[in-house]
Amino acid sequence: MTHTSIQIIRDEHSTLSALLRSLGMMVDRGPAHQPEAFFDVMRAMLFYIDEFPERLHHPKESALLFPRVALLVPETWQTIAQLESDHQRGESAVRDLQHLLLAWELVGESRRAAFEQALKHYIAFYLAHMQLEEQVILPAAIQTLSVADWQELDAAFTANCDPLTGKFPRDPVYDRLFSRIVMNAPAPIGLGANAAG
Repeated sequence: MTHTSIQIIRDEHSTLSALLRSLGMMVDRGPAHQPEAFFDVMRAMLFYIDEFPERLHHPKESALLFPRVALLVPETWQTIAQLESDHQRGESAVRDLQHLLLAWELVGESRRAAFEQALKHYIAFYLAHMQLEEQVILPAAIQTLSVADWQELDAAFTANCDPLTGKFPRDPVYDRLFSRIVMNAPAPIGLGANAAG
C-alpha cells in the first residue's frame, strides 16, 4: 500500500528533478538571440522553487514527517539533522540564485559564470537531498508510522496541490507562473524546446 503523502512527496520530487534538469539545460544553451524570454522563464522557474518546494513541501517534512521518523527510528536522527540543515541552506540558496541571475541579466556576461557555478552546485545539492529522503526517510516512515500518523500526513500533503506535478488543477493565483514555465521551459518540465534559442 502506498500512502497518499508518500506518493505526493515522490511526485513533487520528480517534478522538482525535472525542473532542475530543465534549468541546467537552459543555462547550457544560454540566452542566444532571445535573452528576454530566457531570463523571464529562468526567473519564473527559480520563483517556483522558492514558492512551492521551499514554502509548502519542506515545512511539512520538517514539522510532520521528520519528527515522527526520528522518534520511532532513532538511527535516522543524523540523517534528519542533515536534511533539516539542507532545508535551511536551500531556502537561502535559491534566493542567492535569483540574485545571481538578476546580476547576469542586468550587468551582463561578466556575471554569467558565477550564476552557472552556483546553479550547478545547487542542482547537485538538491538532487542528493531528495535521494537521501527517498532512500532513508521514506522507507523508515513506511515501516513505522501509525494509521493516525498517515492520516495527518496525507491530509497535510494533499493540501499542497502543486499543478506542475500534473495531478492537480491549476490554481488561478499561480496560473501565469505555471503557464510561463510550461510554455517556455524545455522538456522535461515544459513544452518550449527552443526557449533558450
